[in-house]
Amino acid sequence: MGVPKKHKTRSGRNQRRSHHALKKTSFATCKNCGAAVMPHMPCKACGYYKGRKIV
Repeated sequence: MGVPKKHKTRSGRNQRRSHHALKKTSFATCKNCGAAVMPHMPCKACGYYKGRKIV
């Protein structure tokens, strides 16, 4: 197992972890009923996806 030759500073460690934060979930509006819908998913309120009835 490899052992670090130099001590990693706090700033270097934190710069590496800068992309580890959770992203905020994005929502789109349903074109049929106007409800908030996750992208690429059918609407839970009316069951439409891309203008077609799915559910």
